[in-house]
Amino acid sequence: MKEFVISEAQTETAVLVALITQTQDERKTYEYLDELAFLAETAGVEVVRNFTQRLDTPNSVTFVGKGKLQEISEYVAENEIGMVIFDDELSAKQLRNIENELKVKILDRTSLILDIFAMRAQTANAKTQVELAQYKYMLPRLTRLWTHLERQSGSSGGGKGGSVGLRGPGETQLEMDKRIILGRMALLKEQLKEIDKQKATQRKNRGRLIRVALVGYTNVGKSTLMNLMAKSEVFAENKLFATLDTTVRKVIINNLPFLLSDTVGFIRKLPTDLVDSFKSTLDEVREADLLLHVVDISHPGFEEQIEVVDKTLTEIGGGGKPCIIIFNKIDAYTHVEKAEDDLTPKTKENRTLDELMNTWMAKLSDNCIFISAREKENVDVMKELLYNKVKELHVQRFPYNDFLYQIYDEDMNE
Repeated sequence: MKEFVISEAQTETAVLVALITQTQDERKTYEYLDELAFLAETAGVEVVRNFTQRLDTPNSVTFVGKGKLQEISEYVAENEIGMVIFDDELSAKQLRNIENELKVKILDRTSLILDIFAMRAQTANAKTQVELAQYKYMLPRLTRLWTHLERQSGSSGGGKGGSVGLRGPGETQLEMDKRIILGRMALLKEQLKEIDKQKATQRKNRGRLIRVALVGYTNVGKSTLMNLMAKSEVFAENKLFATLDTTVRKVIINNLPFLLSDTVGFIRKLPTDLVDSFKSTLDEVREADLLLHVVDISHPGFEEQIEVVDKTLTEIGGGGKPCIIIFNKIDAYTHVEKAEDDLTPKTKENRTLDELMNTWMAKLSDNCIFISAREKENVDVMKELLYNKVKELHVQRFPYNDFLYQIYDEDMNE
């Protein structure tokens, strides 16, 4: 699948394209474009310009309108741009028509995310999951690769009868490629079944320890928090999807052991095929006793990110579990002070950190905590909260240990 991967060593230039629609206003569109630019940067691509257009719905033929596509085409040609990235998933028809017009590499958000996953995959498990997702994405779009051969076959004299042996090379090669891809997908699915069995056995062999899973939007600091709590060296970087493989560590707080897992981050418009392929990785979330939902409080769209994670958790069968929201990066939180004579209602940009904390703590009681993992601020309070939650779950599962905990807590308080 090398044709999918953008090498981190390359520096390609790209423009981004997004629509402002009835369901996606201008503010949200530009927020999505910022995220798409971060995805492109993670993949080693330099973004030089954004293009937006107001449409009720995407154009079924070219995604944007004909005039806008012509404007993009002229800019790409004049500035020798090598790539155009669209913020929504493109159909095979749209891809073919856009490529014919722009004559450069075309990616959509889904294929860009797949590129990043392919670059980030280190273990056999992650590589297998990514490859399967890539083939699922490629299969319905395969026809566009053989358009030039289909044109050749049309002039080969086959006639309307479509006699056996007179079909064009494009159709023959297309059928062959589909058969190869379907065969490869079947093999990958079998490999993932074996991986699922191995992972299930590993989880079974971990004994009766309470299992806690770190979940959240991508790049909110889960791996940094994992390193802090488990005293481990999980790869952490200020790029999207730094973690693909689930890492599990044994953590002990006040002599109470539990298992802590760091999982792949979620994102808006996460490809369904990717979620399906990463089933074995996400089983850690499904089988966890407690979720630690890490949120980047400094991100202007953190509330929508919370909604995206909650929705994704429900989709993968991980919703409804006991959960603590950990608002991370309080050291990076900023707000805009209102002028004294400004009588307009406060917006979320005007809220101080104290106001934000009071709002969420009133809503979630002791199921949320505000910290800075990088500056280690409030980490001890978080650990105490986590200890109490894990102990509560442990006592529910093993009531006969309750007496031991009471004695231990009395010793700790003396």
